[in-house]
Amino acid sequence: MLALSLLTSWSFEPLQLAPIAVLAVAYGLRARTLARRGQPVPGWRSGLFGLGVGLLVIAVASPIAEIGEKELFSFHMAQHLLIGDLAPLCLLAGLTGPLLRPVLALPAVYRLRVLANPFVALPLWGANLTFWHLPVFFDAAVSSSAVHALEHVAFFAGGIVLWLPVVETLPAPEWFGSGAKLGYIVAVRLFATVLGNVFIWGGAPFYGVYDTGAHYLGLSPQGDQSLAGSLMMLEGSVVTIVAIAWLFLRMAQEGEVRQQLIERGLDPRVVRRAVRYRRWHELEGSAR
Repeated sequence: MLALSLLTSWSFEPLQLAPIAVLAVAYGLRARTLARRGQPVPGWRSGLFGLGVGLLVIAVASPIAEIGEKELFSFHMAQHLLIGDLAPLCLLAGLTGPLLRPVLALPAVYRLRVLANPFVALPLWGANLTFWHLPVFFDAAVSSSAVHALEHVAFFAGGIVLWLPVVETLPAPEWFGSGAKLGYIVAVRLFATVLGNVFIWGGAPFYGVYDTGAHYLGLSPQGDQSLAGSLMMLEGSVVTIVAIAWLFLRMAQEGEVRQQLIERGLDPRVVRRAVRYRRWHELEGSAR
């Protein structure tokens, strides 16, 4: 019965899926236009963007949403991790400058460059995450569909802001290179670890909607809350390990390229900036 329920409790509500569909169609049309111009989007970027779209669909339409809203905080946490962390990361990683050129030409979008500053992004993300996990606002989101939709939009926007300085869909400050990004990722996960531990060791459930005393899937309310905190920490740990490995590889590559270009007699300041923004190919052909 449980397996049948999990298979049949998918919900395809147009108001939830329409924005995701618009996002996917817009990406596909722009990618096709670029391909016709001889600027095809790399397959791995298209794959990551498609993965991000798929994660959003799972988050809002799968049994994760149904069970999370009515039965288990741990499922609700899984939904929020998809909407507010994994999906935004995949979507941003799937974008390129040529893909975004029509959007970036808008003056209002250019002003959003300030969000690529880590000293802006990190506090905004942390405040947003804390705000929606306060019991009064979390319970309000579960009780009201309008507030719940607002919560999901806020988590998604927070995820975009969080990853924007790392992926640099909009350019981050020049000083925020791979080494600084490493420190940023560590700071993000330290914050999330503190919040995760609050749920793991918090004891009595924080949210009234899950404080029923009933056992669902063999989980007590206390066990459910601890599982939610554990999921938060596990997801964060996996993402952090992957991000750190990626950044270490970037740092090694950048160090090697920087040394080669300087040995060719190029201006170290020009080299440093080119390597920082990974535009060293523009220096090819430069002579001593």
